Amino acid sequence: MRAGVRLGVDVGSVRVGLAASDPGGVLATPVATLVREPSRHGDIREVAQAARGREAIEVVVGLPRSLSGDEGPAAQEARAWAKLLQAELPGVPVRLVDERLTTVDAHRSLRESGVSGREQRSRVDQQAAVLILQVALDSERRSGQPAGELLGGRKPRARRARSSEGQG
Repeated sequence: MRAGVRLGVDVGSVRVGLAASDPGGVLATPVATLVREPSRHGDIREVAQAARGREAIEVVVGLPRSLSGDEGPAAQEARAWAKLLQAELPGVPVRLVDERLTTVDAHRSLRESGVSGREQRSRVDQQAAVLILQVALDSERRSGQPAGELLGGRKPRARRARSSEGQG
């Protein structure tokens, strides 16, 4: 497991949830809910500032795929947002991680912990960001590899079967 703080981001149409890990990469905790500013990119600048201030080693952005795994308009919007963040934050890797059902799980978690419906609205995006980041942390701990898709990274090349190597 790599040492260092990671940020988790849940990009919604109205709000952006932000979470951070501890330096050991063990536990994700809520940080803030930001107002989404598609035309001015203030939310992107705030996340970049948080990443620099916490000396984050990467930012994990949730990719809202459908249950079938397809990418619809919300996923395309999250990809576009993540690319703008990447441009604002050179040198810090930005990764996309599948976030299917995290908002549903976030609402359930808040409800089970006694948070009222009205208060849930202001906290659900942070909680979704926590869940996105925690999944990424747990995945890296299990596999030894960072979770998700690295933006701007090269896609892995297909491996040739060992039996065909050296023949020909």
